[in-house]
Amino acid sequence: MPRSPASQSTKPQSNTLLARHRAEELASALPPLLVAAERVAATVAQGVHGRRRVGLGETFWQFRRYQPGDAPSMIDWRQSAKTQPVYVRENEWEAAQSVWLWRDRSASMDFRSVAGLPTKRERADLLTLATAVLLARGGERVALLNSGVRPDHGKTAIDRLTRLMTDPRAAAAPDPLPRVEPLPRHAQTVLFGDLLSPLPEIHATVAGLTGRGLRGHLVQILDPAEETLPYDGRVDFHGMEGEQALLVPRVEAVRDAYRERLKAQQDGLAALARAAGWSFAVHRTDRSPQSALLTLWGAMAMEAV
Repeated sequence: MPRSPASQSTKPQSNTLLARHRAEELASALPPLLVAAERVAATVAQGVHGRRRVGLGETFWQFRRYQPGDAPSMIDWRQSAKTQPVYVRENEWEAAQSVWLWRDRSASMDFRSVAGLPTKRERADLLTLATAVLLARGGERVALLNSGVRPDHGKTAIDRLTRLMTDPRAAAAPDPLPRVEPLPRHAQTVLFGDLLSPLPEIHATVAGLTGRGLRGHLVQILDPAEETLPYDGRVDFHGMEGEQALLVPRVEAVRDAYRERLKAQQDGLAALARAAGWSFAVHRTDRSPQSALLTLWGAMAMEAV
């Protein structure tokens, strides 16, 4: 699997300083992104709202038979008493859905190849919060996956997400993939990360979430050097997650093989996303965050149709 050349990275600072720095970077980078996000929301709002379907809401939609996994609170005892089967009451889908966001906080996300670029972690944080703002302003309910906090809407949800994302105690996490946990049916999830874990592990995560009825989106965030391997000559690569150092005498001799392996990883990600009914996109940190948000929002709008 492609590894980040850690010889280009600096030693990590304390968790508190890192969290504060990321919060400051997020605060400075977010306003222009929000301008673009509001423009996107205005163009897709009519297509996202106004469809009748089962889901969150207060208007009665239909009765259906109880299924394993349904909450007991959904059972309509009056209707069930009339017939032998047990029935649950479903309400009409109103605009609001629950969308669960997750971003990779493992050590590999702290990589950047040159000082002028954001780290993969900084870009993932920015896109996660910008996506949450866009969704919340569209009336959706949002939450961070694996945070233990239920989804909420509006400014309350954004304030809560911001606090969770900049909390020094949650600055890093060893796992490059989220834990599969019970989530509401008809929800969506968005996973931001470099997605360089073995494909079987990523497949297990996607299958676990899909098996719970979720629709989802994978956004792979890479530094440009991870796509092109632009180095020449003798390079000493150091893994950022405790991997053994690798000395390559002539990087140009392995460049084609490296790129083929990365392409195989991305082809595999696209295939497993397609099989699950998810979307997959690649975003490089030297490109506009607006472009990634536009692509993601378009995919999420298609899911809502």
